[in-house]
Amino acid sequence: MNEVISWLWLILDAVIDLLSQPFYYIAIVIIALWFRRQGMLERKLMHVRLNAWPLLTTRTVITGVMLGVIVSILYVFLGIQLSIQGVVLIWVTSFVLMLFRVRYLNAVYAISILGLIQWILGFFEQWQPSGFMGSIILEIEQLTIPSLLVLCAVLHLMHAIVIRLQRGQAASPVYFEGKRGKLVGGYQLQYLTPIPLMLLVPAGLGTGADLPWNPVFLQGSGEYLLFGLPLLIGFGEMTKSMLPEEKVSLTSKRMLLYGAVLLILGLLSMWWSPATIVAVLFAFLGHEALSWISSYEEENRSPIYVHPKQGLQILAVLPGSPADELGFMPGEVIYKVNGHIVHSEADLHRCLRMNAAFCKLEIRNINGESKFLQRALYEGEHHQLGALLAPDPDTGSAIKERPASIYQIFGMKLQIQHKVDPNEGFADAFRQDS
Repeated sequence: MNEVISWLWLILDAVIDLLSQPFYYIAIVIIALWFRRQGMLERKLMHVRLNAWPLLTTRTVITGVMLGVIVSILYVFLGIQLSIQGVVLIWVTSFVLMLFRVRYLNAVYAISILGLIQWILGFFEQWQPSGFMGSIILEIEQLTIPSLLVLCAVLHLMHAIVIRLQRGQAASPVYFEGKRGKLVGGYQLQYLTPIPLMLLVPAGLGTGADLPWNPVFLQGSGEYLLFGLPLLIGFGEMTKSMLPEEKVSLTSKRMLLYGAVLLILGLLSMWWSPATIVAVLFAFLGHEALSWISSYEEENRSPIYVHPKQGLQILAVLPGSPADELGFMPGEVIYKVNGHIVHSEADLHRCLRMNAAFCKLEIRNINGESKFLQRALYEGEHHQLGALLAPDPDTGSAIKERPASIYQIFGMKLQIQHKVDPNEGFADAFRQDS
């Protein structure tokens, strides 16, 4: 009974320690600002917002907590060597990397950079500076990089499964400028998730509790305690050539492969130290490759969110709208409305007004097969039934495809290009909007 009470106190101490660290809240704030900026982009481009940023942020936080609980239970049997100084070192490195790319907030980048520094310091064992620099170097040398990489691998494996199950729920429709200057539709997908962990670490004499088993990654026996560690994992990408569900499915498979290889290399380096540098390099370059491959594919594939010669293509569907009730799907084409073929948004509005109380629709799916739908219309419903359409290729606004910096996220700068009708001239065709 005393052991149970001891562990309950250790769990409570770990939760208090976790909640008292600022890093977890900073990660949540950054993600909330990202979602708020995403909603602002949707309003600017399509005059409507699909999901409220508090809802998206809450959903992401809950997902992170669920992952944290699962991984924390697993690490009760595995264990890890880590100190609060090591946590600060990881997060400070993450914040420095974040200044270059937002996706570098992922803990695997900071850990791999610190692992590379630790490997380089191994060639200068006689160099022992004093003062503040000496304490930082000592902390870097004491980091157990292989076990931290194994932790990142486990988190990425779990995260890959979660984003596969979510099926692109956080995908945000946007407009891009295509290769020939025409506007095309697409999606931004964000996978960043803050994960609060409680990990088993060795305790000083009299400060922990005994275990009836020996943790796999900790040598010897003794007393242990739980240590709060918040981490941020994931990355963002875009697609113009795939449906959100297809893109998420492909990305999750690649993330599973990345996590599996990193897990193998991390475990190997725990028992054979020369493999550590290989694991470190793969952790960084392998994660970068996920973004490189995705960008390369998008550059070399044709966009699908463009209007066909006849009909209007659906880019996204507003939740709870008539289009959602009727089962409209991204990539489908609104071909006929009340018996008339539509070629523009003006045609769609005109045909819907032919019968103010009822509408008949012919929708063609991505395979070109037709389905016939009908529904009553009610006052106050969305003027396009809740279907967000691919952009007019010649006029409208688009976002720049380069990744947003942390300054733009905190400053809410949207990086929007405004494209005007060619008849209005070319002098002011593009301008920067903030």
